[in-house]
Amino acid sequence: MNQCDELVHILEHSRANMLTQLEEIDKKRQIYPLWTIREMLAHLCGWDDAVIAFLQSLIAGNTPATPAERGVDMYNAETVATREGLDYDHVYHEYIETRKVLLKLLKGVPDEKLNAPYILPWGDPGTLVDIIHIFGPHENEHANDIAKLISQNQQSS
Repeated sequence: MNQCDELVHILEHSRANMLTQLEEIDKKRQIYPLWTIREMLAHLCGWDDAVIAFLQSLIAGNTPATPAERGVDMYNAETVATREGLDYDHVYHEYIETRKVLLKLLKGVPDEKLNAPYILPWGDPGTLVDIIHIFGPHENEHANDIAKLISQNQQSS
């Protein structure tokens, strides 16, 4: 398996893990203070959007933007707020579709750009490989938080 295939696998695995958890949880369930499952998915969509823009810039030979340079918390709040009026089904559909776009773009990135140094969407130096190694586990963390809620619900039933 080449490096790009490994990166794709990381993102596909984290998405499959999340989708498994979403099958079991009440979609209106609060998962974090002020965030339901819908807001958590909106948050993940926002980061997929940032990675999509990053990949589009790399492929076009441009310098990637830093949409979260004012801070990760600010970016998280903005990405959730921009989806505030959208219902769960709309956000879920976006969640599925943005990842498809991201994976398609990732597969089109030349190998030499995978480990090249860039300024990442949040303003730190790093590589595309770093981004994927952050976002795969990040999505898994959220999936694991949902799994804990499911387990708590089953134990209290």
